[in-house]
Amino acid sequence: MTDLELDGRVLDHLFEVIESRRDDDPETSHTAKLFNKGVLKIAQKVGEEATETVIEGVAGSREQLADESADLLYHLLVLWASRGLTPNDIWRQLEGRKGISGIAEKAARGVALEG
Repeated sequence: MTDLELDGRVLDHLFEVIESRRDDDPETSHTAKLFNKGVLKIAQKVGEEATETVIEGVAGSREQLADESADLLYHLLVLWASRGLTPNDIWRQLEGRKGISGIAEKAARGVALEG
């Protein structure tokens, strides 16, 4: 696959694969096993992967950061699917924030800004 073929559409495709494995055998599919364990376990995995990504971002190699980032994105997509969200739901949120500073966007949502 060339760099031209590698873009954000890979996330949409991964989401389709995740959805297609929702009802597979949990003994043979990691994705089905996550769905079977429920949203709390899925959310826990997202947290674990986020922590590992942060650690690699600070102290790891670029390759390790890329590996952990891929794990984080996979688990985040599983979480979205478990809660009935699709990537398009998230893309719409991001599109709606175009041209708005992060400070203004957070203020509009009533989110306190951190130092």
